[in-house]
Amino acid sequence: MQIRLEKLEKQEQRPKKDALLYDLGFSADYGTVWNFQKVLLDKRISSKVPDCLVLVEHDHVLTLGRSSHVENILVRGLPQYEIERGGDVTYHGPGQLVAYPIVSLSERALGVRQYIELLESVVSEVLAHFGVSSRGQLGALTGVWVDGKRKIASIGVAASHWVTYHGVALNVNTDLSYFQKIKPCGFESSVMTSLSKELHQDSVEMEEVKKEFILSFSDLFSVEFRSP
Repeated sequence: MQIRLEKLEKQEQRPKKDALLYDLGFSADYGTVWNFQKVLLDKRISSKVPDCLVLVEHDHVLTLGRSSHVENILVRGLPQYEIERGGDVTYHGPGQLVAYPIVSLSERALGVRQYIELLESVVSEVLAHFGVSSRGQLGALTGVWVDGKRKIASIGVAASHWVTYHGVALNVNTDLSYFQKIKPCGFESSVMTSLSKELHQDSVEMEEVKKEFILSFSDLFSVEFRSP
């Protein structure tokens, strides 16, 4: 926690950096967004673009990280992608806000652990805006948890030449029954929760969640977003 606070204090003293924001809305094809990430990644590595943030809602899909165990897929039928991020199998689908930051860690003098802590802090700030208390955890429990028992956001990142891709999936209005098709990150599906479930609401306005995510990310990563 002390490292995180020191890092944030240093960032507050710096002018905000230019960054690009891509709001893709709903995308029916995971592969298209995955390829788009890699295009931005290559451009960021070669300094052709500044840091970027991609926001999207995916159609129903399973992604398998580098530590995936196929036995954690309990029911077949959804599209599957083996991808570069860390972690096990997880589900993406409508009602879930997925954020892919393309960020140069070397320019920020950030390690991967510190970067993940910042992502967790972004999510926790968003949830706090809606009155939900949460905290991030690392190791086998990496992600953001409510009361330390219910997982509301999953985090899985990758980096190439110290530039990040993949990122965080925040369950907003997610149909949690889809998690029953897998053991998400090796856990029982019952650990998964969503913002709407925590608030005992049928749904939460996704655009408001996006707005808060952008504001929190801008503050904690000290960036000023503009359209591409």
